Amino acid sequence: MRKAKPKKRIILPDPIFGEIAVTKFVNHLMYDGKKNTSFEIFYESLDKVKAKLPNEEMSALEIWKKALDNVTPQVEVKSRRIGGATFQVPTEIRPDRKESISMKNLISFARKRGGKSMSDKLSAEIVDAFNSTGGAFKRKEDMHRMAEANRAFAHFRF
Repeated sequence: MRKAKPKKRIILPDPIFGEIAVTKFVNHLMYDGKKNTSFEIFYESLDKVKAKLPNEEMSALEIWKKALDNVTPQVEVKSRRIGGATFQVPTEIRPDRKESISMKNLISFARKRGGKSMSDKLSAEIVDAFNSTGGAFKRKEDMHRMAEANRAFAHFRF
C-alpha cells in the first residue's frame, strides 16, 4: 500500500458500565450522530433483556457479551480471482473485524425484526443470540457453512 495506515481512534468507555465494547456497539447503533439516543436505546434494551430472563444469574451486560460471542464468526469467505475463475477462499477473521461484524449483524437483524421500538427489537435479538437462535446467529452459521464448503480452496489464501 502506498499510503500509511490511519491511526486507530481512541474510544472512551461508556458512562454506566465503563466498557469500551458498549461504546463501540452504540456507535454502530447510532444514526445521524445521535449518540445519547443510541445509549438510551441500548440501556433500555438491556433492562428488557433482564426482565425477559429473570431466572438467569448473569447480569444483563454479561448476557449481552455472551450473545455477541454466540454471533461472532471465526472464518469468512473472500473472493479471489485466479486464472479467470473466481474462488471463494475461506480466511480467518482478525479479532477487531470479528467484533465489528458481530455487532453489525446483531444490530441489522434487530432492525429487520418486527416490534414496537428499537429497544424492543434489540432486546429480542439479544435474547435470541444468547439462546443461539435468531437471524444474527443464523448468519454466523451460514458464514461457517460457506467456509466449510469451500475448504478445498484454502490453499489459495493470500
